[in-house]
Amino acid sequence: MDEHGQRQVDAVVFDFGGVLTTTVTEFIAHWIHTDDIDHDHYRTVMRSWLGRDAAEGNPLHQLEIGALPVAEFERALAARLRTRDGRPVPAAGLVSRMFAAAVPDPAMIDLVDAVRAAGLHVGLLSNSWGESYPEDLLARLCDTVVISGRVGLRKPDPRIYHHLLDRLGLPAQRCVFVDDAPPNVAAAHAVGMHAIHHTSAATTRAALAQFVPHLSEVAP
Repeated sequence: MDEHGQRQVDAVVFDFGGVLTTTVTEFIAHWIHTDDIDHDHYRTVMRSWLGRDAAEGNPLHQLEIGALPVAEFERALAARLRTRDGRPVPAAGLVSRMFAAAVPDPAMIDLVDAVRAAGLHVGLLSNSWGESYPEDLLARLCDTVVISGRVGLRKPDPRIYHHLLDRLGLPAQRCVFVDDAPPNVAAAHAVGMHAIHHTSAATTRAALAQFVPHLSEVAP
């Protein structure tokens, strides 16, 4: 809030998976247990595709920009994974199994409702692994939706943040972005947005309260 108690921003933009849902740690742990995946091996594969030194254009990048069909990505990922006892991982339906426990977080849905009630524009900026979004929920919560696979860009590419800002029709400094991945938070900050690293509904609510008058007073 500014010195007069007025809000400093006009829009709050949320990531989806791991922010508006159960955490990535939780839903991936559920899948690893269910499919009996070798967890250390999975982490090695993900680092090679998502880490600082990941090669541009790898299968995960291509999936997120909509250039690689989900079924092809599932085959590529399954070929690199293994179960704890060395069995192959079934490719068909792999992404759906990975995200099976990624359900909306009621506390975060309440927070989005509180942001809307405060009169702010609500947006979504999400890197997609296919099109399994709860469309009815997003239609209720969000005024603007930007999904990587639909626009051919992915976080943390600064171009997707500029695309978002064009869609919002707002300058960067009037927007807050909330994401659970530090590189995506840093990228939003680099284009001039306020940025919050999400770890829980409580900490995100507290961080947003500095921008939105009286948000901390709204019951979670």
